[in-house]
Amino acid sequence: MPSEPETAAAAFTRAGQDAVTYARRVAGDALARNERHRGENAALIKQFGRGRLAGRATDPTPGALRGAAKRFRAARGLPVPQLPAAAELVPPKPEPAPSPARRQPPVEEEADFSESRIMIRDQ
Repeated sequence: MPSEPETAAAAFTRAGQDAVTYARRVAGDALARNERHRGENAALIKQFGRGRLAGRATDPTPGALRGAAKRFRAARGLPVPQLPAAAELVPPKPEPAPSPARRQPPVEEEADFSESRIMIRDQ
């Protein structure tokens, strides 16, 4: 038995629901991809920071990845800028300042907190 033809209102409602479902799925995929990229970036930042603390000049972009990017740009006729090395972009970690010798706090005159002294000062 054939089904009844869908009314225009029902078709419009179904199309709207399908669009919302699609938009939610696309937004969820984008959020998941964004979180993955954030995690990868955090890992790279930690790796770069550990190398910098150890005194090594680390390159944040591996040479193979940098070469692939250059080939991609060149194949499409895009400009390939000459970028400075990572050591030129990131200033070296400053040397910690030597700790000053512990100084004794200056000896102050014994403060007079007697009531009569305070009362006279306020007048």
